[in-house]
Amino acid sequence: MLIWIGPKKKSNGINEDYFKFFFRLSSWITIGITFAIIASLSYETIKFFTLIDPREFFFNTTWSPQTAFRADSVGSSGEFGLIPLLWGTFFITTIAMCIAGPLGLLCAILTAEYLKPKVRIIVKPLLEVLAGIPTVVYGFFAAIVLGPWLRQTGVTLGLDVSTESALAAGLVMGIMIIPLISSITDDVLTAVPSAMRDGARGVGATREETILSVVLPAALPGVVAGFIMAISRAVGETMIVVMAAGLAANLTINPLEAVTTVTVQIVTLLIGDQEFESAKTLSAFALAFTLFTVTFILNWIAYRNYKNAVNRLRQ
Repeated sequence: MLIWIGPKKKSNGINEDYFKFFFRLSSWITIGITFAIIASLSYETIKFFTLIDPREFFFNTTWSPQTAFRADSVGSSGEFGLIPLLWGTFFITTIAMCIAGPLGLLCAILTAEYLKPKVRIIVKPLLEVLAGIPTVVYGFFAAIVLGPWLRQTGVTLGLDVSTESALAAGLVMGIMIIPLISSITDDVLTAVPSAMRDGARGVGATREETILSVVLPAALPGVVAGFIMAISRAVGETMIVVMAAGLAANLTINPLEAVTTVTVQIVTLLIGDQEFESAKTLSAFALAFTLFTVTFILNWIAYRNYKNAVNRLRQ
């Protein structure tokens, strides 16, 4: 038996080691950028907590960062309570998921279980086009069309509806994340082995009973992963809530009132001429670090669920 001890085999004249090196380098660059982001946010966040007590930041229910330039001026000490910002963020996200969750799931079931392949390859890309629309367009639609319409409808019904409201932002955000839920759920549903469907149909189950009793339970971890990723996407959304939700930090359960979110305040705090070392400016980094932590945890949970779903369906 002959053993080749010369150079490694080349593919089209290019050594495969070059490709491996390029892939490894790309991976390490990505990891390095992530750690650089974490380091920069952590550094400025620590500086913020040297000026503001962490207990005030995490447990205070008032957000009023408008500090004065002089210590003896009125309003020289602002209040930096995170709770109303987190509440506004998750309140709008909940409204969005109430819209996107059912619609996205139903769209995925339609494309995966009912449409013929020739129709599916047309319908699915059309649904995913919504994900490619710039979020500023959604925000413009919410601010110019949906917000005034909701206010006018409220006047007709005798309700006090703000032009900028959690409902307007949540509805438009829900429309925006429908393709994300639909696409991920569709991929998971189509990964369910056909043998499971055939077995259910073989014992007399209808198509609807097969979907509810066999396909959805088998794909449930992946469906949950899609929902969690959509929540993470909604939590980090900026333009829609900037244009449609308002700037008022309110602890309210009324969706017809204006609220604000973490991302809105980050944008607001970093606009204009101001002292970078002030607590007001540094609070934006504390908010960003908190938001990064929340979205990282959500994405990690979603990844674990999606990976478990794929491994389960492959077995």
